Amino acid sequence: MQTIQQQLSNARKAQHSISALSYKAKQVLIEDLATLISGSQAQIITENRKDLEKMPVSDPKRDRLLLNETRIQDLSNSLKDVALLEDPTNRILSERTLANGLFVQKKTVPLGVVGVIYESRPNVTIDVAALCIRSGNVCLLRGGQDAYHTNLFIVSLIQQVLEAHGLDKNIVQQLPADRKYILDILQAEKFIDVIIPRGSNQLIEYVRKNALVPVIETGAGVCHTYVEQTAKLDEAAAVVVNAKVSRPSVCNALDTIVLDSAIAARFLNIAAPLLSAYQVELFADQASYDMLKQLNYTPLNLAGPDDFGREFLDFKCSVKVVEHIDEALQHIAQFSSKHSEAILTEDESKAERFLNEVDAAAVYLNASTRFTDGQVFGLGAEIGISTQKLHARGPFALEKLVTEKWIVRGTGQIR
Repeated sequence: MQTIQQQLSNARKAQHSISALSYKAKQVLIEDLATLISGSQAQIITENRKDLEKMPVSDPKRDRLLLNETRIQDLSNSLKDVALLEDPTNRILSERTLANGLFVQKKTVPLGVVGVIYESRPNVTIDVAALCIRSGNVCLLRGGQDAYHTNLFIVSLIQQVLEAHGLDKNIVQQLPADRKYILDILQAEKFIDVIIPRGSNQLIEYVRKNALVPVIETGAGVCHTYVEQTAKLDEAAAVVVNAKVSRPSVCNALDTIVLDSAIAARFLNIAAPLLSAYQVELFADQASYDMLKQLNYTPLNLAGPDDFGREFLDFKCSVKVVEHIDEALQHIAQFSSKHSEAILTEDESKAERFLNEVDAAAVYLNASTRFTDGQVFGLGAEIGISTQKLHARGPFALEKLVTEKWIVRGTGQIR
């Protein structure tokens, strides 16, 4: 078995193999991978079952781990979409001739070797590998122990296609999931150009504090929906329920319902039965707790200080009643992770205030936060949702897997 240092060294050497690929060659490679993934459903499900057997049925991460025929076919289809995306590399961003005759160009080039650290999401293995190949990057994948067998098999399929195209299989590698190697990865600045963590707040915080390699964060999603007093309440209830229950284990799911006091009781009267049908556990402030108690809502808890600013990733949600939009904006500013925030309102001026003043990667008017997704936004598959402000913000996809390079052509000029 290779050592971690050998894997890192092989990744750097593999840059030459991927950088020489043409746009068409990368397209055909990804299309072939899509065909292989689709044709390997039974084997993928078998390997995935090995991982599922180790995870309790009650664990909310189980939904992230699960791969079934539908999800595998969706992955294959997403690969076909990535194959059709425009190549983000070798774009001329600017060019000019200086007074001394030097011809100066700035163009886009691959980042180089991209390391991604993630948890319990084997779909990320496919998405990240495809995006890195499409953009001419080498890809080092450090998935969690939870998805070890699934990831190992998927990476073997990717390497099979790479070798079939006469390429270095080390363009895509699975790094050891053992925690003892994580510092070797985070501090491999000679071999890795950028690290992208995707997972819990704890994972991201650990990477941020310990990495010597530059980090692009794909942050946790603490997402709010503010139901303003002019909102159409039936429509608002449907949006809130969708944002919470359609897939609660993902980062764009709703975590806190913020209610205008003028409509809080009426809204909860509509929304409570809908949320109760999914057994959504509510952590309510005193005002909303009293209203929900009268409605005999269960399961219900009086919210504590830690229930706001909390990413639940489960059928759980906090509720906050505010007096006006200023208080709503203040609450969101205090507890937001700057991922996705929504306002439901018919008041145009308040809508514009919210959209302009809320500091988040994505802000919504009268729509579910569940739409924050690279594929939904027309970017193809995504690495994750970036909540920072440098290099990438929001869905972090193909277009951001590049950096810039200056090319200067001269005729013997000296300075």
